[in-house]
Order: sequence, then C-alpha cells, then structure tokens
Amino acid sequence: MNDFDIVRKNLFRRKLRAILMIVSILIAFMIFGVLAGFYRAFNAADDRAAADRLVTVNKINFTQPLPIAYYNRIRSLEGVRQASYANWFGGYYQDPKNIVIAFAIEPSTYFDLYRDRLAIDPAQLQAFIRERSSAVVGETLAHKYGWKIGDRIPLSSNIFSQKNGGGHSWDFTIAGIVRGTSDIVDTNFLLFQYAYFDETRSFGKDTIGWLILQTTSPEINDRVAKAIDAMFVNSTAETSTDTEAAFGKAFAAQFGNIALIVFLVVGAAFVTILMIVGNTMALSIRERTREIGVLKTLGFSGPRILRMVLGESVLLALLGGLPGLLLAWALAAAMRASLAGIVPGFSVSSGIFAQGVALMLALGLITGIVPALNAMRLKIAAALGRG
Repeated sequence: MNDFDIVRKNLFRRKLRAILMIVSILIAFMIFGVLAGFYRAFNAADDRAAADRLVTVNKINFTQPLPIAYYNRIRSLEGVRQASYANWFGGYYQDPKNIVIAFAIEPSTYFDLYRDRLAIDPAQLQAFIRERSSAVVGETLAHKYGWKIGDRIPLSSNIFSQKNGGGHSWDFTIAGIVRGTSDIVDTNFLLFQYAYFDETRSFGKDTIGWLILQTTSPEINDRVAKAIDAMFVNSTAETSTDTEAAFGKAFAAQFGNIALIVFLVVGAAFVTILMIVGNTMALSIRERTREIGVLKTLGFSGPRILRMVLGESVLLALLGGLPGLLLAWALAAAMRASLAGIVPGFSVSSGIFAQGVALMLALGLITGIVPALNAMRLKIAAALGRG
C-alpha cells in the first residue's frame, strides 16, 4: 500500500461526510464555471473591438439622434479612414415579445468598417445594396426563425411608423446571411438600408443614431475624437466620441456590474466551503490522533505526514471541483443557443478550466495546511497517550 492508497482510504473513512463535502465543492465550482463563462462573454466586446474604431453619439445620451449631415463632415476629417452610421429600429417579429435587434445602415461603408467581425458573400452584399427594400440577417437569427435567402418577412417597430399609413410594419426580402468571423461575434441581428428606412418613416427624417469611424492609426484616436467633438460644440446636437471598447462597456453597464456579481457570488460560496472543509479536515485529523502516532512510530516522518494530510485535502477539492467544472461546461453548452442573442460566445473555456483547477489546488492547500501542520508537529507520546 502506497501513500496515495492511505490518503484515499482516510478521505472515505466517513463516506457520508466525504460525499457531502464533495457535493458542496461540486456546486461551488459549477457556479464558478457558469458565472465565469458569463463574465467572459460579457467582456468579449473588448476583444472584438478594433483599436482604431471610434463611435460618435449624442452628448446627452446615445438614444438621442444626430443629424445625418454630420456624416460627411466627420468623414472628411484628417485621420479618418472610413466612416458609417446606423439607426436603432426597435424591431420585433410577429409578436412584441419576439424582439429583433435591427439597425438601419449604409451597406457599403458599414461592412467595410466591420470586415474584421462580419463576413458576407460578396454576391449577397451586392444584392443587398441593389435592392432598397432588402435586408441581411445574422446566421443566429436566421437559424432561430428558419429564414432563408429570398424569404419575404414583416418586421414591426415599437418606435417608428410609416409615413404612408402603412402602420409600424416594414416588409423586407432577405438578400444574404451574415456570419461572424469568430464564435464570440453576435449574429443575432437584422440589417436593412438606411436610405429606404429614412424615405418611408413618418418622423426623424435625416437623423441617425450614431456614427462609426475608423482612424488611420490607433495612436491618433484621441486627437480625432477631440476634433470631432470640438467641431459640433455649442450646436443643437453636441457629440461625444470614444473608442468602440469604451462605448461597449458603457452599453454593457446597463446590465449591471457583472464582475462584481461574479466576485460576490463565487466569493461567498468559496468562503463558506473554506470554513466547512477546513473545520471538517481539522476534525478528521483529531479523530486520527492515535493513528498518526502509530505512523510516526513505524517510521513515517513529519514532512511525509504533512504531505499526506495536504494530499487528502487537495484530493477532496479535485474530486468535487473537476466534476463541478464539467457540469458547468455541459450547462453552458446546453444554454448557449438560447442565450446567443444576449451573451454570444457564452462557454466554459479552457482558460476557465485552468483557473478552476488553480482554485481547487488553492482550496485544498488552504483548508489542509493547519491540520497538516498540527499532524506534523504531533509528538508520539502525546498522540498515543490520548484516550
């Protein structure tokens, strides 16, 4: 019998107690895996954001419109390579509960700006540009409703209405399917032509929601942003220009501080388990005081006993933590499709697994170090003399 066999048998000496501790650790690491997956997905916007891309919105609030005349003035600025614009539609399909993320855009410049994120067949893009009443849809949204190229779909707005008395609904022909260049790119959207939208809506003509621009170099971002905002200072629609990453963070902040939620929930679970497991390990060592004395009598050194006790606590953490992470991975895989529109790229990645294993080792060492040191320092006479 080697040391590992002794550690394993000692761990499962009280089977019910060991199982309950393993289950509690499993639940903690399952929570950690799922919340870390959410945190990674929410912060993936920073990874997707191009360093040389800026966003200009109304200084009051990004829900307030800007005059479309700003577009040509911004595009002509020195240091601006390309610019485009978009307008929020507030769409839904058939039922107000079926929210569709829809934007009115200028096709050529928009897909040029987002070529690092969005991929579309050139022939489909040309068909979209030619047909004013057409639209392109992300593959996630197309899969959700079973839409195909050539389908004619009605899309309603909870904000805008048609000026010709057509109500709040527009009909679009699907001209193409847009794919993401990576799995963290959200493709749960629909895009249609701004010119067609502006021509047919009943109010807000010649206004846009925001401008997107690409600078010739990230190093001049700050200078270009200041030049844009200075250009429209004291106007009826002053602007605020910032990087795409900063804009994404501001938008995500509406959902709350995800990092703080993850820290509080996981932290509370780990502190609770730390106290439970640490107390249980200390109790287990006290129950085996005589046996430790016998082991030392047989020649087991203090450091060897220290390693065995620490090994027991680390093994306990791994037996609970690894299945917990696997269960979190399975839950993320099952929920990924339904959450694609909220947190695209939601998954328990290899990085999260690595962090989880590191936490398991830390948990095992922290909970086992005090009982292990006590066992190592225990004197043979004192151990054998106890009742």
